[in-house]
This record gives sequence, C-alpha cells and structure tokens, in this order.
Amino acid sequence: MNAFKAYDIRGVYGIDFTKEDIYKIGYFLPQLLKTTKILIGRDVRVSSDEIYDHLKQGINDAGADVYNAGLTTTPMIYWATAKYNFAASVQITASHNPKEYNGLKVSREEALPVGYETGLAELEQMINDMPVVPVINRGEEINFSFRNDYLEFLNNYQRDHSNLKIGIDCSNGMAALLIKDLLGNAPIYIFDTLDGTFPNHEANPLIPANVKDLKKLVLDNNCDIGVIFDGDADRVMFVDEKGQFIRPDLIIGVLAHHFLTGEAENVLQDIRTSEGVREYIEKFGGKMHMWKVGRAYAALKLRDIDGIFGGELAGHYYFRDFYYSDSGLLACLLVLNIISDMKNHGVSVSQLISQISTYANSGEINFRIEKKTEAMQAVKDHFTKAEKPQKFYDFDGYRIEFHDWWFNIRPSNTEPFLRFIAEAKDEEKLQKVIKEVNLVLGAFQ
Repeated sequence: MNAFKAYDIRGVYGIDFTKEDIYKIGYFLPQLLKTTKILIGRDVRVSSDEIYDHLKQGINDAGADVYNAGLTTTPMIYWATAKYNFAASVQITASHNPKEYNGLKVSREEALPVGYETGLAELEQMINDMPVVPVINRGEEINFSFRNDYLEFLNNYQRDHSNLKIGIDCSNGMAALLIKDLLGNAPIYIFDTLDGTFPNHEANPLIPANVKDLKKLVLDNNCDIGVIFDGDADRVMFVDEKGQFIRPDLIIGVLAHHFLTGEAENVLQDIRTSEGVREYIEKFGGKMHMWKVGRAYAALKLRDIDGIFGGELAGHYYFRDFYYSDSGLLACLLVLNIISDMKNHGVSVSQLISQISTYANSGEINFRIEKKTEAMQAVKDHFTKAEKPQKFYDFDGYRIEFHDWWFNIRPSNTEPFLRFIAEAKDEEKLQKVIKEVNLVLGAFQ
C-alpha cells in the first residue's frame, strides 16, 4: 500500500489503497488509539461512502463502535473530536486532490493529529504484520449529528458584513454544506453544490487555473473580496477587489487585527512565510514562532507554544479557540469581519495587503529532482559561500536568511520534488537569486 503519508493516508482509491486495506485500517485503529468508539465523517467524493462502509466494518469487527457523523467538513470532525471527548476520529477525504483520490485524516484525543511520526507508521506495521481476527461482540454504528452545535459555535464569530459585496467559490466541496447557514444568500456564490466529481475545477485553490472563475466573478460584480475553499474546507484563500490572488501567508498578518489587541501573544508561521508577515505581527505586539509545514506539525506546535493563532502558505489557519486546529470557515468569518471594518474606515483589501506584502516574493517553485538531499546541499553551499547568513534553520529543509533576502528549500514528502521559495527587498535581487538557483539545480535535473 502506497497511501501512508507524512500527514495522513491518501492516494488514488483502488490503486494506492483498496477496500481491503481500509478494512484493516479500521480493524487496527481502536488498538492503535486505545479506544472503543471512533467518530467518522466523510466528504462527498464518489468513493467516500464505500470507504466508510469498509472502515466501519473493520472498526466494528474489532469490537469498537462507530459514531457516524455523515457528510462533514474536515474541521467539523476536529471540533467534534475535542468537544465531545472522542479518543479517536477519522475524516474520509482527499482534501484538494483530484476526484479519483481519497484518504483518511486521523485524529486522537483533543483533536491531536496522527501523522506518520505520531502513529501512522505503527498502524502501517500492524496492518502488515498482525492477523485480523474479528471479535464475537462486534461494535455498533451510532448516528451522531452535531451540525447545529457546530453552527452555533461558528456563529459566535459572526459580525455584520452587510457593507461588503462578497464572491464565494465553494469548489463543489464541503464548504457548500454550511456556508449559506452562516452567510445567507447575500454573497454571490459559484460552484456551491456538493459534487465529488468536481465538475468545474479541481478543489485546489493554489493552482491559478482553479481561481480564474472567482477572479472573474469579483471583477464582473465589483466585489470587495472573493473567497475560495478547498475540497474539505480546512483551507480558505482570498482574492482582492482587483481580482488579484492574495498569497495565503499574508492572511496571517490580516488576522492580527482580530487576535492581537496589545497583549503579547505567540503566533505560528510555517518556514515559508514572508518576512513582511513577521514584521506586521510584531507591530501588534505578537511574537512570531516558525515551524514545519503541515497540520501534523503545526497543530502540535501551536499547542506547545500556547499560540493564539497561526497559519501556513498553503492556506491553513489554526486557532487556540478551535482546539489548536485549522478551519477554513472560521478563518473566512474572521477575515470578513476585518475587511468589513476596514471598508468602514476607507481601506480596501488590496490596500491592507500592501501594508503586509512589503517584499518581492517568488512564490513556491517546484523542481523535479530525485536526488533531493544532494541538491538541497548544493543550493545551501552555493549561497552561503557567497554571503554570510544571519539566520539558519534546518528543521524543514533549509531556511537561510541574509541581510536583505532569504530562501527556503525543502523536499516534498510525497513526490520527487524540491520546493523553493525566496524573498528579497527588491525585485532585481529576487530575480538574481531565482536565476542562480535554476543554474545550481539544473545539474540535478
């Protein structure tokens, strides 16, 4: 089985993992997480119901009960895991991946993520090495609905957005399950029906082609802001009133307007985040902490530092008040509150972002390379021999900071790619860096 990844279990269903694999995962999960009841939600992908059936059968055959939450966003399951004191939960989803993909996001008590380093490796070993022996006293399936409670929680963060014209692209994903309960019919919606075949575009807002329709919607309707969700609604991204995509790390700075009110608070960023975001956070009295990419790391780190919130370049935003987990819908509500207040003070979205985006940024560039370790070392050596670094981080690839620029180079956990991002005080310096890294990495391609 090729579906065990750093953060979750995911792949092309029927190829990377099968219904037999799912059954075994279900059978060994209660033993792994030491529980007799597991909460399960699922997205609307075509294969999700079948995966649920086999997962449920495995869990029941191990003598544990399945609490069936039905169709849910991924953050709904995180919230309910902690809120109702489940020791284990699973969301059946492949998030932003194409329609033929599916997977499992596993959590333990308090919505703590179970990644490869924190349980999935052990689960994989169980599946490979241990026999399946169904128990006599099988577990049961219990329908478990908490939609109204969850909406009540989110509505605590609602403010008056009536001064805004909002465009929203649900990507035919799970945000459509709840968004109109929260924002009503005032926004202009596209692709707001649940459809696991994703007929309009893939549910990955980081691919520019997938944001074209939202950009057009914003411009055609003179919207103040555009909002787009990924497939399972754990991520959200934004377009400004000019139809320009907002790089997601910059939204960390926007959220400072809600969370940082003068008291010193810890904030979390990933290793790819703009230096402009740190500087903006510090203006509000926040203290920025940097850590690895991915929920399996970020949710644990935010809890460790007791951070009030955090975010990632990929559009995940984590909140202390959301059990240190990420929620696209909660982030959306908070950003809309801030943008509404800004508009009342005559500040547009693009004007606000320009205060945070003060560096020339390359965005993440992918290089297809098999010898990733050697290539990373070559890039590190090239730049550090030419200029003495001011700061050096090596916990997720390398982030090396110089006087007026920095770069991060990190290996993909699942693909033969190196991911490179650089930022500089001016565009000329940035282009020089990009040209040099292309030359260095060209020898490995």
